[in-house]
Amino acid sequence: MCLGSETNELPRNKGRAVAVIPAAGAGIRMGREPAKQFVELDNRPLLAVTLQPFQDCPAVDAIVLVVPGHDVDFCKRKIVEKFGLEKVQSVVSGGKRRQDSVRLGLEAIGSACGLVVIHDGARPLVDRTFIQRVVSAGRAHRAVITALPAKETVKSVNRHREVMRTIKRQEVWLVQTPQVFRYEDIATAHLKAYREGWDEATDDSSLIEKLGIPVTVIEGSERNIKVTTPYDLELARFLLSHP
Repeated sequence: MCLGSETNELPRNKGRAVAVIPAAGAGIRMGREPAKQFVELDNRPLLAVTLQPFQDCPAVDAIVLVVPGHDVDFCKRKIVEKFGLEKVQSVVSGGKRRQDSVRLGLEAIGSACGLVVIHDGARPLVDRTFIQRVVSAGRAHRAVITALPAKETVKSVNRHREVMRTIKRQEVWLVQTPQVFRYEDIATAHLKAYREGWDEATDDSSLIEKLGIPVTVIEGSERNIKVTTPYDLELARFLLSHP
């Protein structure tokens, strides 16, 4: 598999954008059953709330959903079919790590697309206008991530919790998803990481950076929280009730 073109222009026959939604985590920090992607949010499973704006966004042509292996059939019937998520072309079994799940989702796409939009299944408050903006940026730049500038003072701390240095706040951004990449770039990065045993990547753009490809940052949204703890879930419920 080779790297994509050095130009920012996509080949005419590869303008299709496919969203990969990794949602195969166990949600241990939530400390509850069911797993966080299936807890109720706005009278729907959280994962259905996450998927809906991708279904509604005209910039996204198809969706690949990655879930725990034992939940594949459940997700097909109780999320994709029940909520009419017709853009979901595949529901596939994930891996042990997020990095593995994204790679398996990429493999399920095949090569008939130009852009891949990767978004955490546990970020349900993304909206279709924001997705549209990120995909548009992905057509203008080779790799795009969303992030928020740090508001707090940032310290580098060692394993003994001793401060090593203060980092310039203006240089620190807190990364979110969605992130948009050329299909060939991100597929190559994940395949290389798998074959060469690169350290675990919780962020897909870090793999792109290792290939020497420049990554462009656009400002994210403070509403686009990741639901990890019970507090996050309550915050998401509050934000959904206050659009």
